[in-house]
Amino acid sequence: MDRRQYLRTITAAGFLGVVGKTSAMETAACSSDGTPLQFAPKTTPDTDPLRDELEKYPRCPYCGMDRRQWHHSRHLIHYDDERVDPTCSLHCAAISLSLNIDRGPRAIYAADFGSGESPRPLVDVDQATYLVGSSLPGTMSARSKMAFASHSRAEDLRRSEGGEIGDFDTALTAAYLDMASDTRMIRQRRAERRARMQGTPQ
Repeated sequence: MDRRQYLRTITAAGFLGVVGKTSAMETAACSSDGTPLQFAPKTTPDTDPLRDELEKYPRCPYCGMDRRQWHHSRHLIHYDDERVDPTCSLHCAAISLSLNIDRGPRAIYAADFGSGESPRPLVDVDQATYLVGSSLPGTMSARSKMAFASHSRAEDLRRSEGGEIGDFDTALTAAYLDMASDTRMIRQRRAERRARMQGTPQ
């Protein structure tokens, strides 16, 4: 199965777990595909999305998190219509791939966690190695999923931090399997934060 067919299959499954019922207005399709309007990337076409990437795309459109703060786990999806979805994590990238199921990804990039640079440089996920389920803290997920440009660097951290080595498809599958529990965790944390801000006891 090629990459595009794999993504269509797995994101279709993820889509069922992420999207509930919406109103007729919300489900109006884009002119070029079946993506609901509220989920279409709001960016303008960008033929060079990696240039000044964090300046152009500072926040994740799905959770609002600052991608500069979470530069070590950020992802960026460049769809084949030149639209860009910049996310803070693989969790939010999985949401994007589900909701934009009729857009083919031209390229998907992930931060190289093994780099010592700040911000971490992006690497094409087809060349990346993922460390899934280590003791490294996850972003938007209880089970971390970090990308590495160097397979040997990922192996070094696996020996010290645990987890399993895999490719992007392995990590994406894990992201969808974790989606329900991670979404509950995020909702609870945000509700607790709102209650603290409002001075309301839980």
